[in-house]
Amino acid sequence: MAVPIVYNLRSVRARWVSAIVAVLGIAGTVGVFIAMLSLARGFQATMVSSGSADNALIRRAGATSEIDGTVPLEQVRVIQDAPGVARDGGQPLVSPEVVVIAAFPLIATGTDANVQVRGVSGDVLNVRKNVRIKEGRFFTPGLSELIVGRNVPATYAGLKLGDTVRFGGGNWKVVGVFDAGGSAFDSEVWCDNRVLSQVYKRPESIFSSITVRLTSPAALRELKDSLTSDPRMQVQVDREIDYYEKQSRGLTTLIRVLGTLVAVIMGIGAIFGALNTMYSAVSERSREIATMRAIGFGACAIVVSFIFEALFIALVGGLIGSIAILPLNGLTTSALNWQTFSHLAFAFRVTPLLLGIGIMFALLMGLIGGVPPAIRAARRPVALALREL
Repeated sequence: MAVPIVYNLRSVRARWVSAIVAVLGIAGTVGVFIAMLSLARGFQATMVSSGSADNALIRRAGATSEIDGTVPLEQVRVIQDAPGVARDGGQPLVSPEVVVIAAFPLIATGTDANVQVRGVSGDVLNVRKNVRIKEGRFFTPGLSELIVGRNVPATYAGLKLGDTVRFGGGNWKVVGVFDAGGSAFDSEVWCDNRVLSQVYKRPESIFSSITVRLTSPAALRELKDSLTSDPRMQVQVDREIDYYEKQSRGLTTLIRVLGTLVAVIMGIGAIFGALNTMYSAVSERSREIATMRAIGFGACAIVVSFIFEALFIALVGGLIGSIAILPLNGLTTSALNWQTFSHLAFAFRVTPLLLGIGIMFALLMGLIGGVPPAIRAARRPVALALREL
């Protein structure tokens, strides 16, 4: 015989003070847990969206990122003639790029932050189809002009459209703002690759990486086989989206580990809160339990009843924590990209999957906090409790 659900609901209402304490503890834990996961998810999504399945990124063999890559001009010419490279009117869609780090003051604090400055070719917008000019115009090749990602003007001082800024020993004018669809490029500054090399006194014939537009996603294998088997080449070829996914792993893993650790520590406190609530319920309802046992409810039914009550409290806490965290979705924050040591703006991503994980975490806390009191309730001697009536 099962204990009616309405009995548990009335019990929670009768002991609402202790129930609210348990609910708030679980809600806070779930909120922090989902917030950390959504932070990691947002960073990963921003990095991965920078890449395209239609592009290949080519670096020096052994280079861990574009920053420490070196690809000489002779190899660029080999890449331009390689199979699998898309063309526009006979012109290979290849963008040799130079990547450096420059310090710009943050508007919010006035302190300097590292910004990734990318020297690109004039064909970059044909290579990277996810980037478009939002305001102003594209830079003129050969001139000290900049175009900046859409997050840059609101984040750094002196980088609004029309501003002139000095870095790397040269003066640059911001002539355009581009939209990269929420990717990492939205936090970058772009300019002509040869001008950037000149200003930073780098050899103009050496590039950090080469971005190639493929004839199709399947053409990557053909391109990779051609370049890696050529004795003149010492390069590694990755699909662009895979490269950025790898770049996101370090910080994403750290955020998830720290988030889980914090959630577990808070969860232990929430579990003790649930234990206290349920043990108090057992103590206060000893006569009720004995009466139910006497009229035919078995020990199993009592256990199930108390576990249901604990899960109900946990579910309410999980739902409150999930709802409370929803306003974070889309909120922009920033962090240091460990691979490039540059500042990166990204948004929290609160997804249905993360909300579901948060609810499951709440139910797990409720289960752990509900089982011991439920077993204790089922083991209470019926005769002893009935004598107290």
